[in-house]
Amino acid sequence: MPKKGITGHDEWVLTEALATALVALEQLATKHQPQAHMEDIRKLLANGKEPATVSLHLAQAKCRLFPDQDPLEIYREYGIGDEYG
Repeated sequence: MPKKGITGHDEWVLTEALATALVALEQLATKHQPQAHMEDIRKLLANGKEPATVSLHLAQAKCRLFPDQDPLEIYREYGIGDEYG
């Protein structure tokens, strides 16, 4: 059976990369944030996905970028309750 796309899980890889990029860009000082590109990233992330799924990817990305922060607090920041923590 041929794999779908290049890796067999292209959509997941791209979603994770976009979520990580967006969270990283949000950490920049406001004057250095490329707002137009960040809005495009948000649109790409949201395309065909439930808002809760996007929030989960963003929270997971922030947990990876900031491993010293409380994961439950990060999940709450993205509107995800304790049931996911």
